[in-house]
Amino acid sequence: MHTPASADWQEPGVSYLQWLQKAESRGLDIVAITDHNTVEGIARLRAEIERLTWLEANDRLRPQERRDLDEYRRIGDKVLVLPGVEFTATFGFHILAIFPPETLLRAMELLLLRLNVPVDRLTDGSTEIGASTDVLTAYRLIHEAGGLVVAAHANTTHGVGMRGVNFGGQTKIAFTQDQYLDALEVTDLEDPGRRSTARFFDGSKPEYPRRMHCIQGSDAHRLTRDLKEKTRMGIGDRATEILLPEPSFEALRDVLEGDDFSRTRPSRPLAETPYDHIQAARDQGDTIVQSFHESMSRQGGRMHKVLCDVVAMANTQGGTVYVGLSVAKKGEPRGVENPAENATLLKREIERHITPPLDTNVSVVETAGVPVLRIIVPKGTEKPYAMDQTRIYVRAETDSTEAVRDEIVNLVLATHALTPAPVAAPAPVVTPEPVAEPAAAEPTVPAPAKPRASRSRRAPAHKAAPVVEAEPEMPAEAELESEEAGLTAPALGVEIVSMEERKGIKYFTIRDLRNGNTVQNVTQTSARKLWSYAINQAATKPVDPTGVTWSGSYGLWQVAKRARRLRYDLVLREPDGNIRIFYGVTSDGMSGPWVQFLLEEDRA
Repeated sequence: MHTPASADWQEPGVSYLQWLQKAESRGLDIVAITDHNTVEGIARLRAEIERLTWLEANDRLRPQERRDLDEYRRIGDKVLVLPGVEFTATFGFHILAIFPPETLLRAMELLLLRLNVPVDRLTDGSTEIGASTDVLTAYRLIHEAGGLVVAAHANTTHGVGMRGVNFGGQTKIAFTQDQYLDALEVTDLEDPGRRSTARFFDGSKPEYPRRMHCIQGSDAHRLTRDLKEKTRMGIGDRATEILLPEPSFEALRDVLEGDDFSRTRPSRPLAETPYDHIQAARDQGDTIVQSFHESMSRQGGRMHKVLCDVVAMANTQGGTVYVGLSVAKKGEPRGVENPAENATLLKREIERHITPPLDTNVSVVETAGVPVLRIIVPKGTEKPYAMDQTRIYVRAETDSTEAVRDEIVNLVLATHALTPAPVAAPAPVVTPEPVAEPAAAEPTVPAPAKPRASRSRRAPAHKAAPVVEAEPEMPAEAELESEEAGLTAPALGVEIVSMEERKGIKYFTIRDLRNGNTVQNVTQTSARKLWSYAINQAATKPVDPTGVTWSGSYGLWQVAKRARRLRYDLVLREPDGNIRIFYGVTSDGMSGPWVQFLLEEDRA
C-alpha cells in the first residue's frame, strides 16, 4: 500500500498513525509500505516513533504525544509493518520490493540508487523517474538485497503480464518466469474464468512451465475507497489471506518460495463463504498439472491410476493430484475415510512403486466439510521416473499416458543436459499427399525458465550433475523465417512435421506443443488421441488455403467440440508461403494474434 509519501496519494492531511489505525481496523496482520520509487513513507513513520520515544526518554511528552506513542506501540504489537518500495522499471513496469521489518533505510536507498533512481528524486514519490533499470536486473538486485520480489498489478497496464499487448511473447515469458520473481500481484484473483491471470500462470502452458503464486493487494492510495470511483481502493479493500505459522517476514517468504499454492487465497468478509482453493481447482477440472480421483482403492485399479498421474506429472511439469473427489463440478465431494491412515498408505505406495525416489508432499486438506488427500508432485530432477521400474508415463493436457521411445529419450537428454540431433526439415512438397500437407520444420520451443531456487534457495546448492557438451540444435530454416517475421505458434495442440511411407505403412513425425516433444515413427495405430485426430484430419480433410479464415499470416481452418472443450485447427502461413497446421488447439493455448479466432463460449 501507499502512504502520503507517494505523489499520487489522494487524501491530504492523513497522518501515519491514522494510516496504521485504518490497517488495524480492517483486520490486517501484515502490511507493506510500498511508495513509488522512495522509502520516504517508512522513513517518516520511523522518524515519528523515534521522536516520541526520545521525548518519553527525556520526560518531555505532552498528553497527546503520550496517547500517540501508546497507540503506535499497541498497533505495533498487532500489525507487522514491512518496509518496501514500488519501483518503476524500464518501459514503466512496476515491481514491488518488500523487506524484513528491521531493514535499514540506507540499505533500501542504496538499492534505489543501484536501480538508477536519481539522487534528487529519492524523496519525490513519483512514478516518473526517467531512465531506470530493466525488469530482470531489478528482480536480481532486489533479491540480492534480501527482498521479496513481487510483480505489481501484473495483469494491468503497468504489469509485467503485458495484458492486451499482442507482441513480446519471449519478453513476457522472461518477465513472469524469472527465478528471482516470488509472486504476481493481480487484480482478478477471484475471477473464475479461463482468461484469469492465476489460471494463465497455473503451470499448464508449455511456455510458462513455472506455476506462479498469485496474490492480491489494494494498492491503496487513500484510507477508504472512493465511492464515486470504486477502483480507487482504500486500505484493506483487496487483501490476501495466507496460512502462516506466525505473522513474520520469514514465514511469508517460505510460503511464496514454496510449492503449496493452497496456503494463499483472496480475503473475504467474515459474512461471506471463505474461498475454497480445492473447489476452485475442481472448477477448472483435469489439466496437465492437476487431476482428481474419487478413491484410491486397489479394486478397479484406482490406486494404480493415482500413481500413474504422480509419475506422469513428475516427468512433465509437476502438479497436484487430489483423492476423494471427482472432477465433476456438480455434487458434493465424497471425501476420504480415515484420512491420516490413507495419507500414510499413499506415501508408502509412492515410495514402493516409483523410482527413482520422488519427494512428494501428501497431506490431508478439507473442502466442503470433508477431508480429501492432496499430493503435491514436484517437477522431477532425475527423469525419467517409472512405475515398478518399467512403466514410464508423461502428462498431456488431461491424460497420463505411457511414454513412447522419443519421449523417453527426451527425458533422459533433458536430465543430463544433452541436446538431441535436430530433425531435418523436409523439402517443400508441391503436391502433397493429404497427410503430408503440413510439411514444415519443427518450430523453436521457448526454453523453460531457469530453475528457480526454491524455498531452500538460501541453503548451499547441491553438487551439479556432470554435463556432456553437445552441439546446440539450430532452428530449421522455416523456423528462423518465422522468428524474423515475428510469427508465433499456438502454445497447445499438435503439428504433423513430416510423413514417410515404409513398406506400405505411413510413419509420422509429430510435434506435441503441449509438452514440446517431437516424436518420430508414429503410426495410425500407435497414435494417441490428439495425434490420431491430427492424422485423420490431415488424411480426410486436408487444409484448403482458400477456405481458411485469414487474418494476415494467421488463420482458422475449423472448430469442433472434443472432450467437452472447443478445439481449433489453426493455420500459420510462413514468409515463403509454406503452411503449417496446428490441430486440436484449446483456448488456453491461444494468445496474441490467435485470440481473435476464439468463439464467444471461450471468451467468457
